[in-house]
Amino acid sequence: MADRDATVECGTLCEAFQRTAALSPDGVALRTPGDSVRITWAEYSQRVHKIAAGLAHLGVQRGDTVALIMTNRPEFHLVDTAAIHLGATPFSIYNTSSHEQINHLLSNAESRVVVCESQYVDTIRRAGNPIHHIVCVDGDVADALSLRQLEAAGDSDFDFGAAWKSVQPTDVLTLIYTSGTTGPSKGVELTHANLLAQLHAGHQVLDFRFGDRTTSYLPAAHIADRLTSHYVQLRFGTEVTCVADAGAIVEALIDTRPTIWFAVPRVWEKLKAGVEASLDAVPHREEAELARRAIDTGVRKVGGQQADQPISTGLAAEYRAADQTALAALRRRFGLDRMRWALSGAAPVAPDVLQFFITLGINVCEVWGMSETVGAATVNPPERIKIGTVGIPLPGVDVRIADDGEALVRGDIVMRGYRNDPRRTAEALDGAGWLHTGDIIARDDDGYIRVIGRKKELIINAAGKNMSPLNIEKTLMASCPAFGNVIVIGDARPYNVAVIALEPEATTAICRKHNIPDASLDALTTHPTITSLIDAAVRYANARLSRVEQIKRFHVVADQWTVAGGELTPTLKLRRNTLAQKYASEIEHLYQLQRPVSAAPRSL
Repeated sequence: MADRDATVECGTLCEAFQRTAALSPDGVALRTPGDSVRITWAEYSQRVHKIAAGLAHLGVQRGDTVALIMTNRPEFHLVDTAAIHLGATPFSIYNTSSHEQINHLLSNAESRVVVCESQYVDTIRRAGNPIHHIVCVDGDVADALSLRQLEAAGDSDFDFGAAWKSVQPTDVLTLIYTSGTTGPSKGVELTHANLLAQLHAGHQVLDFRFGDRTTSYLPAAHIADRLTSHYVQLRFGTEVTCVADAGAIVEALIDTRPTIWFAVPRVWEKLKAGVEASLDAVPHREEAELARRAIDTGVRKVGGQQADQPISTGLAAEYRAADQTALAALRRRFGLDRMRWALSGAAPVAPDVLQFFITLGINVCEVWGMSETVGAATVNPPERIKIGTVGIPLPGVDVRIADDGEALVRGDIVMRGYRNDPRRTAEALDGAGWLHTGDIIARDDDGYIRVIGRKKELIINAAGKNMSPLNIEKTLMASCPAFGNVIVIGDARPYNVAVIALEPEATTAICRKHNIPDASLDALTTHPTITSLIDAAVRYANARLSRVEQIKRFHVVADQWTVAGGELTPTLKLRRNTLAQKYASEIEHLYQLQRPVSAAPRSL
C-alpha cells in the first residue's frame, strides 16, 4: 500500500486531493457495503474532473455556492470534491428539512444550483427559490439534469488545472448550518485554511493513515461526518464506505471492519446495548458467562487505570487472558476488531458507555467542539483517555475559561464568521479573535477539560442551585437501554423531574426476556414489569448524581422523539422548549404528586 508523507502541508483541499489521489490510483477510495459500488482513486479523480467541467458549464464559478441534498452515497463525495476544485462552496442540507427551512438556507447561501436525489426534487421546488439548475444523482427527472448528463456537458477545453490551482486558502470551503434551536439557522463559513488546520492538529494526536477504513453514515450537513469521512479522506487517503441507512450501521461495521471511526453518543449507547443483548442470545450459557467475566475483568483494569492506580501483575495477566478468550471474539463479532481508535462527540456521552468500550479494548476518545471550530477543539489522546472529560486542546488551539465559566476558543480552526450575518458573527467572535462557545467548562490539574453544560440551558432550581441537564440526562440514559431519550426539567422548580421516551428495539428485547406478549410502547408505559425496571434504573442513576441533581419523579411516554416530529434538532439534540410545551400538563402533574423516586440504588 502506498504511503504519504503526512508532514507535507497543502494550501487547499484541492491540492491535498490531487496529491492523495495520485498515491495509489488502483486503491479503493469509495465503496458501499457488499462492494456493490467500488470507486478507485483514479476513477474518483477522473470523475471529479468531469463533474467540475459540467458545473463550470452551468456557470458555477469561484465563490458560488452549490447545495447538496442526498443520503450517504459516493456521489456526494464526487460532487462536493468537484465543486471545491472550482473554488465554489458546496454545502449540505439535512434530508429532513422542510421546504420552509430549505428556502431559508438557499436564500442565505444564495444558491442557484442544487445537486440532489430524485426524492428531494419536489421539496426543493416547493421551497420557492429561484434555482437555475437541479442535478439528480440517481436517475432522470423532468426539468432536471442527471449526473451523467452533467458529466457529459463539460467543455472539452475546460482548464481544470488552472481552476483548482487558483483556489486560495482563504476561500470558503463549505457552510455548516447550525440546528437553529434559538432562531434561524446560521451558516458557519469554514475556509480551506480552517479545515487544513483542523486536519493537521488532529493528525498529531490521532495519526491518520493512508488506507484507513471508515464509514460515512451520519448527515453530511453535520460537520462530524464531513470532517471524519470526507475531508480526512481528501487529505489522508482513507477508504470510505457509504452507508445510506444509518440504521444499518451495525451490519456495515461488520462489512467494513473500520480502522478509525466516529459515532455520536446515541450510536455508542445502541451498540453497547447490542453487545449486551448478544450475550443474552448466546445458546451456550458457559460462553456467555465467560464473556461477562471477561468484561468484569476489563472493568476492574480500566477502573484502576482511570483512578491512577498501578495495575497488578495478576490483573494484567487476567485481562490478557480475558482478551484472548472472549473480548477479541466480541470485537470480531461486531466488526470492531481492527479499530485503532474511535471518536465520540456532538453531545456528552455517559462515562459508563465509554468505560464499556475501553474495557472491550476499543479506545473511544471523546472530543468537544462545534461547527464554528471545524468540529473539534479538544480530544482525548488514545493513549491517555480520561473518562468524564473531553480531553485536552488540539495542538495550536487555545482554550480559555471566562469569568463566568464559558469556554473561549482561539486558533486557526475558528470559523471566518456566519454567512451574511455580521450581527451574530460579532456576538460570537470578539475583537481579540476569541470564539464565545456558550459552553460552561472546567479544567483539571492535568489540563483535561470537562463540559458542565450549555450556558443558556443550565437549570437553576428554586433554591438557586445550578446544574447541567445534559449531565443528568446522560447519566439516566446510561442506566437503562430502554431509554430512547430523556429530558430533565427543574428550572425555577423545587426539584428535578424527567420525561422519558422508550426505545422500541431495546424494549422489544426486554419483552422477549420477560415473556411480555404485548410489546407496543403504549402498553409498556404502564406494564408493571417495565415500570419496575424503569423505576430501578432511575434510582440507579440517582445514586450516581448529587442530591440536588436527582430525579424525584418521572413520566414515561410512548412517543418517539424525532427530527421530523420537531422534538429533536437535525443533530439529534433536544428541542427543550418544544418538549416542555408538548408535555406541559404531564410535567405539572409530576410536581403535584406526593411519592418521589427513592435515591437508593437497586440491581438492574
